[in-house]
Amino acid sequence: MPVYKAPTRDARFVVNELLALESYGNLPGFENATPDMTDAVIDEAGRFTSEVIAPLNQVGDAEGCTRHADGTVTTPTGFKDAYRQYREGAWGTLAAPIEFGGQGLPHVIGFVMEEFLASANQAFAMYPGLANGAISAIVAKGSPEQHTTYLPKLVAGDWLGTMNLTEPHCGTDLGLIRTRAVPAVDGSYAITGTKIFISAGDHDLTENIIHLVLAKTPDAPESSKGISLFIVPKIMVNADGSLGARNAVSVGSIEHKMGIHGNATCVMNYDGATGFLVGEENKGLAAMFIMMNAARLGVGIQGLAQAEVAYQNGVAYALERRQGRAMTGPAEPQEKADHLFVHPDVRRMLMDAKSFTEGMRALCLWGALQVDLSHKAGTQHEREAADDLISLLTPVIKGYGTDLGYKTATDMQQIWGGHGYIIENGMDQFVRDARIAMIYEGANGVQAMDLVGRKLALNGGRAVQALFALVDAECAAAGGDATETLVAERLAKACGELKAATMWFLQNGMTNPENIGAGAYAYMHLTGIVAVGLMWLKMARLAARTLTDGTDETLFYEAKITCARHWAERFLPQAGALRREIEAGAEAIMALPAEAFATA
Repeated sequence: MPVYKAPTRDARFVVNELLALESYGNLPGFENATPDMTDAVIDEAGRFTSEVIAPLNQVGDAEGCTRHADGTVTTPTGFKDAYRQYREGAWGTLAAPIEFGGQGLPHVIGFVMEEFLASANQAFAMYPGLANGAISAIVAKGSPEQHTTYLPKLVAGDWLGTMNLTEPHCGTDLGLIRTRAVPAVDGSYAITGTKIFISAGDHDLTENIIHLVLAKTPDAPESSKGISLFIVPKIMVNADGSLGARNAVSVGSIEHKMGIHGNATCVMNYDGATGFLVGEENKGLAAMFIMMNAARLGVGIQGLAQAEVAYQNGVAYALERRQGRAMTGPAEPQEKADHLFVHPDVRRMLMDAKSFTEGMRALCLWGALQVDLSHKAGTQHEREAADDLISLLTPVIKGYGTDLGYKTATDMQQIWGGHGYIIENGMDQFVRDARIAMIYEGANGVQAMDLVGRKLALNGGRAVQALFALVDAECAAAGGDATETLVAERLAKACGELKAATMWFLQNGMTNPENIGAGAYAYMHLTGIVAVGLMWLKMARLAARTLTDGTDETLFYEAKITCARHWAERFLPQAGALRREIEAGAEAIMALPAEAFATA
């Protein structure tokens, strides 16, 4: 049976010590974010996810979801009761707006819960997680009436939401969608079409589901400029807020997937279903990006989450399994073999995993703070600066975070050897569940192109220049502790490679745009290595200061310093190779004719 214990101590370290959340107490929403309060929320979230949600992970994987003849779906054993406890505990309301029934806490706290929930059971976490994007879009673009009708129920978790974007013939290229929205005399629209890969498309967790559907009106342009967004309830909502008739939306089938079996990934059929326009006609793209950006950060957290739970099980096995002897001689001569921990290659994988998960956790929660500051910072300049940073790093958190999350899951499976390939031990599920995060909400190649093709040039490159300035300032401030100095030196060099790669794109991307496409993925990873390196420099400095001041948790802080050193010695040097990969350009990649790839 796989194990999971939410990393509450590390989350508290990031929230209270690294981010010093209490120091923002003068800003709206931060007033109650005291260490005592955040510690209590984090610890209880850890208990709930570890004890209630995690035991259902293998259950959901084995059972999957069931579609019934009437086009409805039931979830695996235990999911409905667990969701009831989730809703009654108000876990989905942590960072939701107060005016609609939320607790209004910083997104930082909400992100902690998202990680714990996804580590415990990613398939389960996707049900309430998808409602966050729907809430964000309705808050930003919905009418006052839509706010009143839908948001209190969505925030409370009485209803859940979905995002309906993809169709059989189009994925990322949403300009190709065929779903049609025909206006009716009462101001509503008749929605007709088929959507695929719809996570949580139907289930038995709530009495209603609010689908947000992209469609085109009859006279809309055929490009992405003709997209509109519609609210399509599963059950119609009466004027008094009660539920009415069943809408003309149903599940055609449930996809048979590699992983996340406990989540109902559905083919959705809209047969003249009643929908309501969100925002302006033909302006659905802006609303879509609100949903997508929220979802992409959430998926980045899923990458971290699967890495964390796989890492915990890799550690547990390495502590238990005896195999071979230490290279320097038997560590325990009285035993027939030593534990796996004596082997440097096993240690390599475990150190890679520990330094990634803790560094990525810091980056995700630091990113959540930027989300908060982009809305609530005291000045327009501060809000703009925070928005620049999180906009730039969203594709990095999603792309790099899920790539390394998947690699970590496979590395931890590798530690188990042949036993990791056996289903009962659960390591295969972490690998299978982690794989989808690299694909959905925009495949990672799309994230890389978003970063290089859109984000770098935005506002004259203001965001990436801000990142460079932040890294430069942190490196310049380093001193004293030997590890901090090492990390700063290696980070400064890696950031220099990132600056050079950025300049190369500016010089060579305009003359041949394929150079951007060929190098974008490497650039995303280079940015991820630097961004996580920035977090490790901050953490190394904080840990060294804490040890100097004196602490009862010496092992915890010494481990931070060792992990920072590991990132500096093993990850930051990859920056040079990634830069050279970028500067190779597109010539060889694009040289072969398509028929040369055929093998038969």
